[in-house]
Amino acid sequence: MSMLEKKTMNAERVVLIGVITQEQDEKKVEEYLDELAFLTRTAGATPIKKFRQQLTKPNPKTFIGTGKLAEIREYNRENNIDTVIFDEELTPSQLRNVEKMMKVKVMDRTNLILDIFARRAKTAHAKTQVELAQYEYLLPRLTGMWTHLERQRGGIGTRGPGEREIETDRRIVRDKITRLKNQLAKIDKQKATQRKNRGKLVRVALVGYTNVGKSTLMNVLSKSEVFEENKLFATLDTTVRKVAIGNLPFLLTDTVGFIRKLPHSLVESFKSTLDEVREADILLHVVDASHPGFQEQISIVNQTLHDIGAGDTPTYMVFNKIDLYQNGDPDDDAEDPDEQIRRYNELKESWMAKTNQTSLFISARNKTNIQQLRENLYHAVKKIHVQRYPYDDFLY
Repeated sequence: MSMLEKKTMNAERVVLIGVITQEQDEKKVEEYLDELAFLTRTAGATPIKKFRQQLTKPNPKTFIGTGKLAEIREYNRENNIDTVIFDEELTPSQLRNVEKMMKVKVMDRTNLILDIFARRAKTAHAKTQVELAQYEYLLPRLTGMWTHLERQRGGIGTRGPGEREIETDRRIVRDKITRLKNQLAKIDKQKATQRKNRGKLVRVALVGYTNVGKSTLMNVLSKSEVFEENKLFATLDTTVRKVAIGNLPFLLTDTVGFIRKLPHSLVESFKSTLDEVREADILLHVVDASHPGFQEQISIVNQTLHDIGAGDTPTYMVFNKIDLYQNGDPDDDAEDPDEQIRRYNELKESWMAKTNQTSLFISARNKTNIQQLRENLYHAVKKIHVQRYPYDDFLY
């Protein structure tokens, strides 16, 4: 038996729960549950089944109805399910009530994302940022949180501060939050100094939804080896590289990916990382053109940029993975190449018309249209550079 097979056998077995509302229909909920399943696998667990319920409004005590909870509890008992994950954020009382009924560990989307960030954090800076967000999430949920479980079992959602029973005292957690905030304030100050020390070089930042290929594009443009992986939040720590196109130098930054319902505590704790976006002169908004929900992902990224104060920064839309783009039958492997080209041209024309921003269509993996991207980037950087260094004759 391979290591991968053993790992899969030992992984937590998870069921996922989504709700159909006036705001999100069944098709949208299915897409959201697919993303939740991807998040679950990224956290090292195995999604076994998805449950959906149509709700006019959430049950204030249990979020979903008690009949659906009983159905899920029976399924869990018959299929050795370890964990239930909701694609919504539950209140502390809802979490306790559902867990009491289910007799298994219950998590919400926020807790799952925090767990992935804890798993992905490698540097002291990223670990401090994630730990602060975890404690702020934990504080209102201390009472009765998974009291029937042995902490030694571990698994998703139990990394970091949740493992230390002695720190479930509210005063101790508040003291921890204060210390972590002070620690981050010092780190943020150091990061700000580092940014100032880079001089007045033009700054370009890669932004986008998680897992759209930003790190791959970073490697192509900077000819460096930034970590890349087909998992969510592969990059937490900001990577900055000095890049030159022709004879024109600038700074290129790879940043943490955004996601639907990104926990507010993470946005706050990752302030210095997001400052790289706020202080950029140009943004390359990377989009996974092959994703069926890429239009919603664009909206989510645009809203996040607006929320952090970067909504007015000059932005280039970079549609990545055009080699995988398909707007027809996904099971049609023998599609006519001419038809694929037609669909690609329709995508290109529609987005060139939809936005005032410059739109580019590339495959970072296959290096398709990368030269066109370089040329556009060169002219955009040069425009800012000559304003800062009007006597830089080498550019002309």
